[in-house]
Amino acid sequence: MTVVDWLGRSVSYIRSEGVRQGLAISAGEFKQGAAYRLDKRVSGDSIFDYEWDMLVILDACRPDLLEEVAEDYDFLPNEPATIRSKGSGSRTWMDRNFTSEWRSEIENTAYVTGNPYSDDYVNPGQFAHLDEVWRYAWDDDQGTVPARSITDRAIDTARTHNPDRLLVHYMQPHFPSIPDPIGSGIDIETFGKWESVWDDLESGEIATERVWESYRKNLEYVLEDVELLLENVNAENTIISADHGNAFGELGFYGHPPHNPLPCLRRVPWVETYASDENSYEPNEERQTVNVSDSDVESRLEDLGYL
Repeated sequence: MTVVDWLGRSVSYIRSEGVRQGLAISAGEFKQGAAYRLDKRVSGDSIFDYEWDMLVILDACRPDLLEEVAEDYDFLPNEPATIRSKGSGSRTWMDRNFTSEWRSEIENTAYVTGNPYSDDYVNPGQFAHLDEVWRYAWDDDQGTVPARSITDRAIDTARTHNPDRLLVHYMQPHFPSIPDPIGSGIDIETFGKWESVWDDLESGEIATERVWESYRKNLEYVLEDVELLLENVNAENTIISADHGNAFGELGFYGHPPHNPLPCLRRVPWVETYASDENSYEPNEERQTVNVSDSDVESRLEDLGYL
């Protein structure tokens, strides 16, 4: 969109919405457009640029959030290292990491994921093994995939398939927060759209401190399962990272809008640790194979605030 196009749209917004609301919409479009153009110049690091046996993705985890809880977990350093993610959201992260450039690495990787975007951005034959846990372990009441479902499938995959590489994608600490839910309820049965906590934060209906508290509790919730995972998988070179972060109002952005180069969105943890199977836990073997319709996929993405 050119400057002339933007000015024309701005006039239209002002006429239809009034000066205040029209200018707000226009400013938002300008901001998003500028971010999109800058994003193309910030390439980021592919997860396959690095050596690892198991990579644990904590969806939407900021490094400073992880640092805040680090002292409570032996497998986390007090100051986590970071890398620059390839995307500010899960879609771009998958699209830019799972490319033909890394074909051989991907073919030797097993992917266990709770993120519904795998439906659009992952080729089932691309990986050595693909387990889309969100297809059968979605919790309608919570509006997400519980961490234990991911842990169970990851441990089973490691023991059963023994892949060269294991990629484990938890949905937490991405909202909704399981231990400390905030915002409106989610009704996936009627395909009701989730009113994102980020909308409430931007409008001032909820305080930043309250959102951060819920965010932190959701991280602590998933880290308990990460600890269990590390005790039941053999992976000498294990990394704990994230696909993207979250914006808490930096430069007027909230949540994780796509195609955005902001450091709070693109800078993610990169924690080196290890995993050793002590056989302290037997995963739940119950696993259903179900057909998920396009409307179900869209609904689950709405639950997560993506649509």
